[in-house]
Amino acid sequence: MKLNKSLLSDPSLTQLPEKVLQFGTGVLLRGLCDYFIDKANKQGIFNGRIVVVKSTDTGGADAFAEQDNLYTICVRGIDKGLPKEENIVSAAISRVLSAQSQWNDILATASNPAISIVISNTTEVGLQYVEESITQTPPASFPAKLTAWLYERFQAGLSGVVIIPTELIVGNGDKLKEIVLQLCAFNQLPEAFVNWVKQENNFCNSLVDRIVPGKLRGEKLKELEDKLGYTDELSTIAEVYRLWAIEGDERVKEILSFHEADSGVKIEKNIEQYRELKLRMLNGTHTLMCGIAYLSGFETVKEALADELMEKFITILMTTEVVPAIPYKIEAKVCQRYGREVLDRFRNPYLEHQWISITLQYTMKMRMRNIPLLLNYYKEFNTVPQYFARGFAAYLLFMKAVKEENGKYYGQKGDAFYPIQCDAAQYFYQLWQENTANGVVTKVLSNNDLWGADLTQLAGFAENVSTHLSNMMMLGVREVTSALNVYA
Repeated sequence: MKLNKSLLSDPSLTQLPEKVLQFGTGVLLRGLCDYFIDKANKQGIFNGRIVVVKSTDTGGADAFAEQDNLYTICVRGIDKGLPKEENIVSAAISRVLSAQSQWNDILATASNPAISIVISNTTEVGLQYVEESITQTPPASFPAKLTAWLYERFQAGLSGVVIIPTELIVGNGDKLKEIVLQLCAFNQLPEAFVNWVKQENNFCNSLVDRIVPGKLRGEKLKELEDKLGYTDELSTIAEVYRLWAIEGDERVKEILSFHEADSGVKIEKNIEQYRELKLRMLNGTHTLMCGIAYLSGFETVKEALADELMEKFITILMTTEVVPAIPYKIEAKVCQRYGREVLDRFRNPYLEHQWISITLQYTMKMRMRNIPLLLNYYKEFNTVPQYFARGFAAYLLFMKAVKEENGKYYGQKGDAFYPIQCDAAQYFYQLWQENTANGVVTKVLSNNDLWGADLTQLAGFAENVSTHLSNMMMLGVREVTSALNVYA
């Protein structure tokens, strides 16, 4: 039997009015934002459903229709040190419309006064200015679609809405507003509309944080469906941890009343604290550890956390070097609590989070997430962060490409080759061919174009990285990592 509304414990949930327009059908939106709305509806708080806009006609929309727009969120993970499993049938979505074939139906929702929220997740690429007419059916870019929808609402004489992009861009709300205003100018829209956009609508910066890997497959999916008693083409796994931080005032809070249902929704005037915690403690630790863990023989994050040595290394790195160097003042107890949550997330036995996938765009991630930490650590302590130095040495070793095929570069671990999926791969390939390990360290660290600074000016850092790199090449990465208290 396929999932359908007859299986709902409260069928009235499917009769709630439409209050949200959502651009995107992806698992992050369904497993996080829509999760919060569904939870609030079940508590009688928000009492509104979501109209979802799908960019194409292919895939997805039919699956929703066949299941009465229901889907199962399978929460799996560690909560306060204990395993947690929960299966939730979400009834938050009312219908899914295709932008390609149902654009007029989408525009018609602008005339619904009950719709007061617009959510999007169209990837970072989707949040860019494209010079185009908003009268197309439909416009190509998401910002142009949104501008067309807002203009339709303005012409209907209705009030503005709260707009929350969730794309992973700092200041995503500000960026989207800027693009909409550019499109207003290009399309020569009336000044009254431009003023309405500026004054009547809230473009909120936001940050989303939840690992939502997607649907189970194979034997694990069969086991789940046997347990549930129905099939679900849209089921998705989500970790326990959840955060949706939104910048907003009291008006925003009032409209986003679903925040009352779950402490994972944070509506505050400034969300920089949440961004820094995630970027440095979660993402930054991942980036510093992925080379070490992968070259030490661990395929997944949970495998590394199950190893006593690696768990100790990660914990010390995060608590003694990452946290003190965060370039934003955050209370120690907040960092400690978040650190415990991060380690629980790393340990999650239900998620197959591959280290090799974390190495994607390794250099860019190191620059964005970790170099500000390194510089601030020196500013605070003026000494070498030893665990960071090991992580950087492992990064350099991982980036040692030994062959190139059709423009793709590969490193070597034992007898196997691994892909180096990084824009700097060619640079490192040539560098390693022409230099000793010490030469590589010196040239990389002094490369202002890579880091925005000459890192050889940090007292002792280049020497320590060189020592750790040479030892890793002679003895092995795991062996160097195991020397937890041996400093060069």
